[in-house]
Amino acid sequence: MDWRAIQQAVLPVWTGLAGVVFVALFFVPAPYGRYAGRALGPRLAARAGWVLMEAPAALVFAGWWLASAHRAEPASLAFLVLWLAHYVDRAFLYPLRKPAGAHRMPLAVAALGVLFNLVNASLNGGWLFELSGGYPDSWLADPRFLAGAALFATGWIVNRRADAELTRLRAAGSYGIPRGGLYRWVSCPNYLGEIVIWSGWALLTWSRAGFAFALWSVANLAPRARRHHRWYRERFPEYPAERRALLPWIW
Repeated sequence: MDWRAIQQAVLPVWTGLAGVVFVALFFVPAPYGRYAGRALGPRLAARAGWVLMEAPAALVFAGWWLASAHRAEPASLAFLVLWLAHYVDRAFLYPLRKPAGAHRMPLAVAALGVLFNLVNASLNGGWLFELSGGYPDSWLADPRFLAGAALFATGWIVNRRADAELTRLRAAGSYGIPRGGLYRWVSCPNYLGEIVIWSGWALLTWSRAGFAFALWSVANLAPRARRHHRWYRERFPEYPAERRALLPWIW
């Protein structure tokens, strides 16, 4: 199978589709979490839905690494560790932190998540471990890798700390007003953190597949952050007026 030809054909379409999704999600929210009641069709327990949806990202990417002739190279190992630092947590640990009574996930949403992760992990893993021909050891000292890794780590910390506050509130049985950390300035620092993670990934891999993933992160999460912000303001009259949706002092 000519993976290079497949990637060259898929990537432009994949990148363009992110723009379509970005616009659409400002009008129709993705029906999971607090918006799950708008969805039709069968549903899964939230924990099972998250595992089903996110596990392919970890497994497919690891599969590309295992099949690669470059898997023992330092750069390949660094890419693997960073990717799995996010997706092992997101697929297998984060679901365990969700309350047992969390909103059930529509099966259609989980299926779309599976499709996204299969394509995205294949594009990124295929490029990094096969089509790129391998990254030299010197890449780990390249300013693009160092700056990208710093962004990735910063976004990871922001995302996890913000998620911990949401988990605390939901464990108390409430969608209350989250506080502390970057919640002082924005309604969705968890989404801001994830966008920073994958922006860092695009930089540290310096790849079209990584850039496409960063665009998809903005396309999925920026509209949702805007809708969350509006939801908080409508539900809580005392909601802090200085908060923005996603970017402190800006938006």
